[in-house]
Amino acid sequence: MVGRYAPSPTGELHLGNLRTALLAWLFARSAGAPFLLRIEDLDEGRVRERFVAEQLDDLRAIGLDWDGEVVRQSEREDLYAEALGELEGAGLVYRCFCSRREVREAASAQHGEAPEGFYPGTCAALSEEESRRRADAGEEFALRLRAERREVTVSDRLRGERADLVDDLVLRRRDGAFAYNLAVVVDDAAQGVGEVVRGDDLLPSTAGQALLCDLLGLERPGWAHVPLVLGPDGARLAKRHGAVTLRDVGVAEARRWMTGSLGLAEAAPADLLDTFDPDRLPNVPTVLDPERL
Repeated sequence: MVGRYAPSPTGELHLGNLRTALLAWLFARSAGAPFLLRIEDLDEGRVRERFVAEQLDDLRAIGLDWDGEVVRQSEREDLYAEALGELEGAGLVYRCFCSRREVREAASAQHGEAPEGFYPGTCAALSEEESRRRADAGEEFALRLRAERREVTVSDRLRGERADLVDDLVLRRRDGAFAYNLAVVVDDAAQGVGEVVRGDDLLPSTAGQALLCDLLGLERPGWAHVPLVLGPDGARLAKRHGAVTLRDVGVAEARRWMTGSLGLAEAAPADLLDTFDPDRLPNVPTVLDPERL
């Protein structure tokens, strides 16, 4: 069961990110499986190169290692283009000319007809002639999956089975960048990832990724969505909550807090492998108050 951790270099890793990385590493290494590291750097507007080195340093500092070279999504766009081409060839992609504001307004006007935030399919109804005319006239557009609100069931190691309707996911953004949902599916399959361990804020997106696997003829990985770390205000932990990075608190304190919050012995990651049991992990979010560190 090849494992992986895939941070985005848009900022420093906080203790919640590092705890998820530790768990992903423990899931894989305790099973004797390879562990891979992938840098998700497709969002050029937010990515900062200095964070790539800092994130790798932080992962090494807490005692994590990985197999092979670090993979960067920005160097794999040919793979995403090939997958997108397959979906286009199957008639499963359409141009969406809606701005973000228009998408928000249209989604909020559905009055319970679809889950909150779902794209209502405004541009899915355009004829191919009209869609091509607008594109040729220079209108910007994203490419969306024609999902038709299919219900997809996924199995999660920690959360059990879950069925969700799938939105018409963006596959390529208006600025030309490939979208996360397409890239992560292609990468996990290409790298042979057998189990994806990540924060449970990403659980709602899993059905769409499972559908993409099915449509592309790719084997689905397993998933294990671990509880989040929250700030004192109940929101997902972020830098705005204060001293929550490794550089703020130091390696020893970071390890002490991470292992303690997971009910594990206070030890280096390698010393936890023999006793690590995913079934004994807490199943509720952890609140971190930086003032108590």
